[in-house]
Amino acid sequence: MIGSVLIISIGIDYQQLQQFASSSPWKVEPVRRQIVKKAMEAIGPDAWVIDDTGFPKDGPASPGVARQYAGSLGKVGNVQIGVSVHGVTDHSSCPLDWRLFLPEKWDDTWVQTNEEAARIVSQRQAAQIPETVRHRPKWELAIEMLDEMSVWGHVPAVVVTDVGYGESGPFRTGLTDRGIDYVVQVKSSTSIHHADALFEKPSPTGKKGRPHSKASYQSAPVQAKDYAAQMPRTAFTEASWRQGSKATRTNHFAAVRDRPANRNLPRNPDGSLPACWLLIEWPPGAAEPTDYWLATLEEDTPITELVRLGKIRWRIEHDYRELKHGLGLDHFEGRTFTGWHHHVTLVSAAHLFITIQRLTADPQKPQGQPKLLPAADRAPSSNHPNAQLLPLLPTRRTHLTKYY
Repeated sequence: MIGSVLIISIGIDYQQLQQFASSSPWKVEPVRRQIVKKAMEAIGPDAWVIDDTGFPKDGPASPGVARQYAGSLGKVGNVQIGVSVHGVTDHSSCPLDWRLFLPEKWDDTWVQTNEEAARIVSQRQAAQIPETVRHRPKWELAIEMLDEMSVWGHVPAVVVTDVGYGESGPFRTGLTDRGIDYVVQVKSSTSIHHADALFEKPSPTGKKGRPHSKASYQSAPVQAKDYAAQMPRTAFTEASWRQGSKATRTNHFAAVRDRPANRNLPRNPDGSLPACWLLIEWPPGAAEPTDYWLATLEEDTPITELVRLGKIRWRIEHDYRELKHGLGLDHFEGRTFTGWHHHVTLVSAAHLFITIQRLTADPQKPQGQPKLLPAADRAPSSNHPNAQLLPLLPTRRTHLTKYY
């Protein structure tokens, strides 16, 4: 609806615009590079947040569509999944880069029979998916985007993710290998050693056999939830992270230095595990903590900063709502891989434009009132010649699921 209003008001042919988004051969990388550049200048992100969102579909033809879990639905559905990186502060944010996740059923190298492989090859050809694009874990797509933006000259101060990414040891290792700090959510079952856990060669036992030649931890790791249960409640302090619609968001947190004990994590030269922060959220009156984060920030980082960054993920949820409900992110009508990337890139550019307008609002006006654009650049008023052609916008857009 909003797109139709804009098309009518500026006299653009709908079919030409549809062709431009769906099948025109322009490359998305140069456009995204400019989006990132302008976002860095306008927003000055405190962190980059990585997440994914679902694009509901009713048919099997759209590239990457499958029955899979989508956090935006809160359940398994017939959806595409887009992985995105957003630059965020406490007050503004914008998507920077995108990847379309391809499930195994869209990769002919993952199936067992020739018949199934042939079906997938035909499906991929219809969706114009490049031969080099294959099924990969979402965290690998995220790392690929970070590498791409690094080539463009942009590196995050810190990466923030939910548990879907934070629980992956290879993902955290990939960030560390690139010198990128992170604050990532993890499961309560995450194994850890305390930062001061004894790491040495075991003492001789007097028994026969080869003596220990390498140092090791002299105590078994524990799960984060068990570690938290042993902490006194006095270790938890009240901390706030943002102003909500009704009151300041506040809860009780504790932060301790620990050493994640995943087997696939790299070790220090002496064989010990690297130390980092374990942030624990435990609401008063709750039987157990609700959330856990690992953070590689400096040892003198205050708990308020750990909490602020751990909770700053709310900005990407805010972006997804605006991108979908206001800019039509999940209303793409095409069926090609390139078309999907064109669409999300154009929507991201529109979102950045709106974000910049907010940030350049006249400081003399009440907060939230943007500075007026020159008259020639404003949308048509009620007495504009095209006003009678413009349908009234609904106060709330209904969700339109595309049949393709």
